[in-house]
Amino acid sequence: MLKHSEAYPALLAKKLRAVGLNFSVTNASASGGTTAGGLERLPPHLKHRIDILILELGVNDAFRGVPVEQIQKNLQQMIDEVKTRNPDARVVIAGIQLPGFTADDYVFAFGQMFADLAAKNGAALVPYLLEGVAGKPSLNLPDGIHPNAAGQKILAENVWRVLDPIAREVAAH
Repeated sequence: MLKHSEAYPALLAKKLRAVGLNFSVTNASASGGTTAGGLERLPPHLKHRIDILILELGVNDAFRGVPVEQIQKNLQQMIDEVKTRNPDARVVIAGIQLPGFTADDYVFAFGQMFADLAAKNGAALVPYLLEGVAGKPSLNLPDGIHPNAAGQKILAENVWRVLDPIAREVAAH
């Protein structure tokens, strides 16, 4: 089990503070969360100003076999709802790739969906959130799927490379 302070959103908050960017970071994730669940959890967060949305959802949908079109529709609806309330909000999409044991149409379409969403919405893209972590037992919890504290540090770096310039730009305005 991971402590809240070890999860990559908390690590991103520390990085922001370390470079003098005073953003409030809300980790709105839920263990096993799906895009449908994300849509359900979104409304209370819309009551607060959102400068930057980091959207990292979809893999649990894929594990359940939810059609890629439905996953994409749910993610797009979340982006639309955030942008309706916060027109200037910047969006960062954290891409996920499914293990390519069977590089079938679903695996390809799922991976491509994140780039398509980023392009459609003028969003920044973290090409592969789990880069450097996936498939490495020493960086994952015993379930072999979820990154441990060491893996979370790498996830934070993967997101930070994309988030840092965006956060600096948003803070300057």
